[in-house]
Amino acid sequence: MTTVAQAGPGAGTPLIPEPATVVGVVAETPNIRTYRLVLDDPAVMEGFAFLPGQIGQLSVFGAGESTFAISSPPSQRDYIQFSVMRTGEVTRAIHELAEGDKAGVRAPLGCAFPAEEWRGKNILVVGGGIGMAPLRSLLMHLLDHRDDYGRLNLIYGARTPADLCFAEDRQAWQERSDLDFVATVDAEHPDWSGRVGLVPTVLEEENPDPADTVAITCGPPIMIKYTLQSLDKMGYREEQIYTTLERRMKCGIGLCGRCNVGARYVCTDGPVFSLRELREMPDEL
Repeated sequence: MTTVAQAGPGAGTPLIPEPATVVGVVAETPNIRTYRLVLDDPAVMEGFAFLPGQIGQLSVFGAGESTFAISSPPSQRDYIQFSVMRTGEVTRAIHELAEGDKAGVRAPLGCAFPAEEWRGKNILVVGGGIGMAPLRSLLMHLLDHRDDYGRLNLIYGARTPADLCFAEDRQAWQERSDLDFVATVDAEHPDWSGRVGLVPTVLEEENPDPADTVAITCGPPIMIKYTLQSLDKMGYREEQIYTTLERRMKCGIGLCGRCNVGARYVCTDGPVFSLRELREMPDEL
């Protein structure tokens, strides 16, 4: 089962956005930017707590709000980080934010990756494009508690080198001896000398042993589809595989009904689900 983090004593209500200030902006790709925010109320910021995989609503006053994974790890207490792909009106407004600008934050929402239950196991993380945002939070958390886990594999890919996020992190991950990291792009590119191949293909080539291993994947729907097929082919069972469902959410607290799948709500029962849980849900996705 997934787990829910409770916010600290100053964390306020998830119904009302907390005013926040943008303290950092990173251009990850031509259409993805990472925003670092500090809640304006020091007591609320001090009490803010979450677990990897949880989400939040980021808003621009007058433009609306949208749901994003928290991409910073729980150990990062100086700011809250969201990585935002520009796709519509709200995300265009977010992309216009600069350091010093104000925004609203409703977080944490939803359930988290059950990382505590995975202690002692090997971990395989498979990400694509902007899907690395929730996985970054999880991966940084695992690295913060590295001795609690076994083998740690990361496969991260995108269509082109320009579509890969978290450049500084990728450099640091590549240099670690306790993390087996493979970055890949879909096709040969003049600016790329690394691995070439679709993520599911590279996953099968790497062929990490499923024994005592948990696999977590997030990325474009088509990548997830074929990654799940590859994991099945490699011998991973449904209960060993986790992913996130972040689309269709609006209110974030299970009231509007927009994200229901049968009797389950992605925003409160998820966004983290095991593959076994997903296959028990109606085929409405």
